[in-house]
Amino acid sequence: MSNPFDLLQARYGTGQDAPAIAAGALNPVLETLFAHRSVRAFLPEALPPATLDLLVAAAQSAPSSSNLQVWSAVAVQDDARKGRLAELVGGQKQVREAPLFLAWLVDLSRLKRLAAQRGRQLDGADYLDTFLMGVIDAALAAQNAVNAAESLGLGTVYIGALRNQPEAVAAELGIAAGDGVYPVFGLCVGRPDPARPSSIKPRLPQSSVLYREQYAPAPVEQEVASYDAAMHAFYASQGLPPTSWSEHSLARLRSAADLKGRDRLQEALAGLGFALR
Repeated sequence: MSNPFDLLQARYGTGQDAPAIAAGALNPVLETLFAHRSVRAFLPEALPPATLDLLVAAAQSAPSSSNLQVWSAVAVQDDARKGRLAELVGGQKQVREAPLFLAWLVDLSRLKRLAAQRGRQLDGADYLDTFLMGVIDAALAAQNAVNAAESLGLGTVYIGALRNQPEAVAAELGIAAGDGVYPVFGLCVGRPDPARPSSIKPRLPQSSVLYREQYAPAPVEQEVASYDAAMHAFYASQGLPPTSWSEHSLARLRSAADLKGRDRLQEALAGLGFALR
């Protein structure tokens, strides 16, 4: 068992203080959460039987707004399909390498088909809030699956680049234009390769994300200074080009081109059946 206090200190990185938490407040669930890291190197072995069923059961145990359950997931285990999806997300080898790839979907199709079958009106499905409901439901479900996977000793990594070419991804997953189904992100699941370990990535200090009673941020350079230093040290420790979080983040959102295709989100959503009033 890892030391939860060491895990918590790693979560905030060198030069940042971890929150003071009493030993009696810690438990195995918190240890699993504190130990989270993105895994991009997997062993080729298949997952144990029923793992997928366990992950989906955990996902379905997440909250769902109004219990509408406007999400679905596609489990991809075929090597050829994983290979094609890997190319669609920029050649990310972990998609090809992981024994299980889960595509998480905003799915209004179920309710649309039900309304059509019963001759019922469903105008509310075309509003932005309903789409956001699906995104939120899918994210909550997926994170439950991540926590379940990590409790079983498996590793995971999210693939946001599923949104870079959403129409092509939808076609690969059998989603037709106009269905009201959108692939919002992917998730690789597998046994981490111990020869290529990953580390806990530091996060912003709690003072940067937690406000009491009202939103009141500190001057921004002061707010991110210690975290920039922590991330610079983290990148260097991983053999990556050392940079700061602030420069990395500003470059990621510098222009439409830096969104790598996601600037067309509204167009793609319209083609897949989301009116978004």
